[in-house]
Amino acid sequence: MFIDKKNFIILSPIITLVLILCCNMMFFENPIKGPNQIALITAALIGSIIAHKKKVSLKDLTTGIYDSIKSSLNAIVILLIIGGLTSSWILSGIVPAMIYYGIELINPQFFLLTSCIICAIVSLATGSSWTTAATVGVALIGIGNLLSINIGLVAGAIISGAYFGDKMSPLSETTNLAPSVSGSDLISHIRYMTYTTIPSIIITLLLFFFYWT
Repeated sequence: MFIDKKNFIILSPIITLVLILCCNMMFFENPIKGPNQIALITAALIGSIIAHKKKVSLKDLTTGIYDSIKSSLNAIVILLIIGGLTSSWILSGIVPAMIYYGIELINPQFFLLTSCIICAIVSLATGSSWTTAATVGVALIGIGNLLSINIGLVAGAIISGAYFGDKMSPLSETTNLAPSVSGSDLISHIRYMTYTTIPSIIITLLLFFFYWT
């Protein structure tokens, strides 16, 4: 089904944003330091031009911006807190301590399985896959390197557990954002996600268990 001219014009800010972001990834070493912001501003400019052509008032635009920020405010606050948590864990020496005690306590035979479970628990408690990967994940990568375990497999175990906990945690910014913008409630959103996330994590744990054992 082809997109008609009207729908194409409406979708043009999103299409432009995606194209510029793809170019940024291909041509810039670190897009976060500037190019991505230019992409967002360009897409917003195109959106404002379309709104002006359709005679949308400035009051309606500002009201829409305010409503969007308001609906995602919980996620923004959680994201800021998570950044502080990650920094404090690294600066206070928690990550090196995890590496030290992890070598002593984790059975190498079940390292991948244990890593996935640990990351799932931490991510569920903190509500952030990024925080888990930047703290516990760094420690587990160090332990896996010392145990001569394939780093790719260790990273896969970390990401699998971290993403599972992030999706199921009521503290997660993305889990809070989705029902906020769609008009649903948080608990129902999490409950319906279990239909796909629980089977996925079970299959993942079984694969890590049988692969290494």
